[in-house]
Formats: sequence, structure tokens, C-alpha cells
Amino acid sequence: MERFKKVLVANRGEIAVRVIRTCKKLGYRTVAVFSEADRAAPHVSAADEAVPIGPSPAKESYLVIDKLLAAAKASGADAIHPGYGFLSENADFARACRDAGLVFIGPGHEAITLMGNKRQAKLRMIAAGVPCIPGYEATNADDEVLAAEGARIGFPLMVKAAAGGGGRGMRLVREPGQLRAALQSARSEATNAFGSGELILEKAVIDARHVELQVFADEHGNVVHLGERDCSVQRRHQKIVEESPSPAVSPALRARMGEVAVAAAKAIGYRGAGTIEFLLAPSGEFYFMEMNTRLQVEHPVTEEITGLDLVEWQLRVAAGERLPLTQEQVSWKGHAIEVRLCAEDPANNYAPQAGRLLTWRLPAREGVRIDHGVREGQDIPPFYDSMQAKVIAYGPDRETARRRLVEALRDLTVFGVTTNKGLLLHVLGHPAFRSGEYDTGFIGKHADAETVEGLYQPDAKVRALAGAALFHSEALKLVREARLDASLVNWNTSYSGHPVPLKLVSRGKEARVIARSTGSERYEVEVEGETFDLAVLGMADGVLDFAAAGARGRARYLRDGDTLWLDLGDGAHSVTDVTYRPPSKSDGAGSGRLIAPMDGRILRVNAQPGAAVKPGDVLAVLEAMKMEFQVVADVAGTVEAVNITVGGQVSAKQLLVVLKPEGKAG
Repeated sequence: MERFKKVLVANRGEIAVRVIRTCKKLGYRTVAVFSEADRAAPHVSAADEAVPIGPSPAKESYLVIDKLLAAAKASGADAIHPGYGFLSENADFARACRDAGLVFIGPGHEAITLMGNKRQAKLRMIAAGVPCIPGYEATNADDEVLAAEGARIGFPLMVKAAAGGGGRGMRLVREPGQLRAALQSARSEATNAFGSGELILEKAVIDARHVELQVFADEHGNVVHLGERDCSVQRRHQKIVEESPSPAVSPALRARMGEVAVAAAKAIGYRGAGTIEFLLAPSGEFYFMEMNTRLQVEHPVTEEITGLDLVEWQLRVAAGERLPLTQEQVSWKGHAIEVRLCAEDPANNYAPQAGRLLTWRLPAREGVRIDHGVREGQDIPPFYDSMQAKVIAYGPDRETARRRLVEALRDLTVFGVTTNKGLLLHVLGHPAFRSGEYDTGFIGKHADAETVEGLYQPDAKVRALAGAALFHSEALKLVREARLDASLVNWNTSYSGHPVPLKLVSRGKEARVIARSTGSERYEVEVEGETFDLAVLGMADGVLDFAAAGARGRARYLRDGDTLWLDLGDGAHSVTDVTYRPPSKSDGAGSGRLIAPMDGRILRVNAQPGAAVKPGDVLAVLEAMKMEFQVVADVAGTVEAVNITVGGQVSAKQLLVVLKPEGKAG
């Protein structure tokens, strides 16, 4: 007798679309759930049915167990797939599904409870003979105890949230003087993210790689591993590039790590898909970090090199079937690399970005797969994770996969919100990545703040091309309004032959540009003392054909009012023409007017009218896309106005706190 016929996917975005696709392939009907922010999201239309579950914040919709169970009952779903994130590793949810007579497509709640707490998981793994990092795992330890234990363990060390993962509640502490502040901030972030402020300490393994093993188990006692993934390129302890196989893992090491991973899964009576995560030291020693009791974001790279559908395996195991393959039958071929395309600004401390996707164009290339759950014209809300898509490239060897991924990213176009595309291309093209000899410190070593800022600040050529494109589109507009042929652009117009000064702003920096037409399509553009000979050969269907010093080129573009979005392949640049904009006093550093860096929710307010402050004082804490951001005083003075309350939603650039600088008359 079959256990289920209809699957409710208790998630959103690309993973919901991904799960729905395989459910349909196997003949299961599907049900999507959606918050108010996701009413028109692609995962809603991808499913056979869809049920609303409440307001936009996840805590009022996707994280409310009763609403999900009610949606299953209303739709007649008899199974729930949790995807990843949200409630996928919530033991109460798994238990509630079982008690409601629903099949939970994941492990039992006992395994989730055990492995969801880093302290308990580590103790169980030590008992099972799995190598673990030295540290301190006692329960309910206060800061005094943790400080003393930190001194015993030695530095550098890691502070980790006992409940949860994804880099939240995790801090690297290099010196004793940094420990207490790290404990306080990690505890606060962990409490907000996971509902528990319990922390553990571990010795930091320096120059290590993050290598994880995909395991699968059925209810008949069969357990296999499907190889490793290298997830060492991370920002804020969150993965952004993953590949399989790992350049650092030999067949012998893979077999040894695989045996340990399988033993770990057997030790807890596991069932379903899981991932055993290890730190791999330069010496070749490896240490257990944690087990993720769910499907991983990076599962596509394993699918690409094994030829397997891991969601299909999840469904078959949940239906009571045996694993489709034995360990001896599992094989690997070729190489796959995945990058996470996120709506974030790496040059602004990786701040999440909310806004409308004005352009969303994806490439179709051999060996390239793109998993996503967004559409052009959709608003990216501030309530959820910043990842919008995963771009995966496969090849017979690592270098082919890398090149295919680079070209796919260059073709991919996103306008409207800033993304990490430029950073991803920098990583993939860096000699350290190309060599395969990198570790978890890659971003810190090879993508520091200054380097990343350079990636996102348009150079003189981009500004010149933007100036020519803006100039040309205005001249073309005049010709069209006069109902003349396009070939007459710049012929005998007020622009023709005369230098036209422009003021262009990008990322808060203004550049003075002088453009002069030298023909119907040709322009001479001066930027920062450098002159460019450009020709605008065509502007249609979002494609700008141009020539620079005679060399032909092509870029994606979008004109949005006074703003031109431009991507020559290395990432989108937004350039705004402010030539005729009247001067105004803008909010900025040193103004005493503190604005929201993005849409989000206020977690804490430390400011009160009349209070004295100094630069760097934290006056409020904002939560956006699962991350915390501090709003700090930019001048010394007194608090004049506080326009926010705890729990309130704010919009990007909303005025939060007003300070009266010292010495300024009232």
C-alpha cells in the first residue's frame, strides 16, 4: 500500500520549485504554500495547488507549524517535504507531522533533535569513534565559564551556537581580549535565529577545508555515501561556492571519510538524506563538525557527478523503499561546481538587497543548470534568505566545469538589485581557486574589502560607455519625437558637435563626464582625464552593441528613468544621470541622520532622546534576510529623535535616528 499520494512542500523559492519538479516526475500531486510576499512567486504556479499561510514575515507564515498542518489538511496532502532552511531541521515539526498522520519526507524527530544540537551531536560522535575537534561542550555554560574554558583550549578558537547552523551564532576569536564580545554577539544572534543562546567552544583548525559527505539511509538498515563536496569558499561562514569532487580529496581519503560518515549515520539510526560535515586539515586529518539532517543547498553538484536525483531518493525512502543503489554501485564521473547567486552587496559588508527584479535573464549553455525560484518583475522581499538562484556547471574535468560556469555567469543578467555576481567571477578566476589549493580563509585572503570595492565600482570605461549610451538614447528620443529616421540621430541637433557636460553618480560617487558627438553613432567621451572613442551601434531588446577604439563589444542594459543599468559581463553597474538634478543635502556619513541600510525589522533600540552618544555607539540593530546589522552613531552628540520601535518594519533609506552633533546650535 502506498504511503502518500500528494506532497505539500513547506518551503519557498528555488528549493520549492526543485522539489515540485521531481514530485511531478514521480507522479505525485503537489501543494505549495505561500505568504503574502510570495503570492505571485514561481513556486506557487509550479505546484498543482497552493494554499496561503499568512503574513510575509517567516515567523508568521513559513515557521508556523499549525498553519502548515492546516494547509496539508485543507488540501488533502498526506506528506510534507520541508526543503531546507525554515522547519527542515525542526524536530517539533517532524513530530507534529507524524502525530497528524502525515509522512515527513526526512529523518525521524529523534535524529533531528540529537544532531540539531552541536553539543549533543559531538558527544554522540565521540562515543561512536568519529574524530572530533577538541573543545568544550558542557550545557548551559555562562560567559564566565566559557571565558575560562576558552583560555584552557587556547586561541584561535571558534564560538558556535549549539542549536542551528548556516554560520549564524558563529565567531572566530583570535585573541583572549576578543572572547567576551564574541560570546555576547554570538549568543544574541543564536537566540534570535534559533531560539536558544546555548554556545560551545572549539579549537580553530587553521587553513582547513570544509568538506562534507552526502549520506543516505533507508528504514531497512542500508546506508551509503554519495561522495564529498568541497564548500570551503565562504563569507560569514556561509557557503557561496561548492564543488565535487574536492580537489583535496584522493580516492583513498574519500573511502576513509565515507566509512566514517556511514558509521556516523548508522550510530544514530538515521533515515533519509543527510550530510556529515568535516574540517579537513592540511595534514589530511579530518574532524566532525556537524550533521545536517536535510537536503543541502549544494546537492546539485552531487547529482551532476553521480547522475542521481536526490529528491527522488528522498521520496522513495519516505515511501518505504530500499535505497536504489548499494555502495558498490555508486559511481562518480566528471566534475561539477555550484555558485550561489545572492541579492546582496559584497562591497557594503554583504548587506542583503531587497527590490524589484527589473531584468532577470538566464543563459542556456551546454553543461549548465540553473535552479531558481524568481521571475522578472518580481519584488525580492526582505523577509527571507538572500539567495535567489544556484548556477551549476558540469564538465568532464574541473577546468571545463569552471570555464563553463564563468561564461554562464557572464551571460546571466540581473538589474534592479545588486548581486554577488562580480564577487563570484572574481573567486572563479582567482589563481588560488583555479589551482584548487584554497581553504576556508579564501575570502579573507583574496577578496578583502578593498578588492571587493574595486569589483563593484565602475571604472572609467564603464562610466564613459554609460555616458555615451545615455547621450545616444536622448538623441534617439528627440529624433523619434520628431518622427524622423533613426539615421538622423545627432545630425544637426543642439547636441551635434558640442561638448555636453554630464554628472553621473554610481555607488554614491559622482563623476564629471564630457560627451561630444562625432557622427550619427560616434562619441568622444572624457572621464577623469581619460578620453574614449565610442560608437553606439544599436540599443534594442536590452542589448547595447558598441565599439570602443574600433573594437566591437556587447553589453546588457536597461534604462530606468535617469538610471542606466549596464553589465559588460563582469556584473551589473547602476549609473544615474544627475546633471539637471538640483543640489540637495543628502543623508550620509557624519550627518547625524541615520538611515536604514535595507528593508528589515528592528530587533533592538538602544537610543533615547537626549542621550549622549559618540561615534561607533550601536543605537539600533536591524534584522534582514536572516542577518543582523548594526546602526551606529556617525557623529558625537545627543539623540534628537528616535523614529523606530522594537519589532517594527522599516524600509531601505528610512530615517531611523536623528543626532544633534556636538557644538551645533539648537
